[in-house]
Amino acid sequence: MTAYNVLYIEDNPDNMRLVKRALDARGYIFHGAVNGLAGIQMAESIIPVVILLDINLPDIDGYEVARRIRKHRDSAVRQIPIIAITANTLKGDAEQALDAGCDVYMSKPINIRELWARVEAFLPDDGFLAK
Repeated sequence: MTAYNVLYIEDNPDNMRLVKRALDARGYIFHGAVNGLAGIQMAESIIPVVILLDINLPDIDGYEVARRIRKHRDSAVRQIPIIAITANTLKGDAEQALDAGCDVYMSKPINIRELWARVEAFLPDDGFLAK
């Protein structure tokens, strides 16, 4: 059994706590970053199985985070799946997130069952089943 690292880049502490509790309940190793630059650095150091990415961040926005990850010098970082989780729900927001390099777009408020399903869809097929 493997416990997987999941990185959540989010500046809102309430959202961070909610997602941490949801991922802890499924046995993931949760890592949080409160801005885009810190998130990129953390992704480089832990190579998470997936990145959960808020779009509205205080330094660089999530679109720029996704673009930098997709252009990263390390192929392991470039290949990390990215799930955009955002309150931006206007027409074109999902397309903008996908164009920036995100693999999936989820809107807030966060649906925990959908979050679990989206994260699990990116797990390697090594027999690990979340609780």
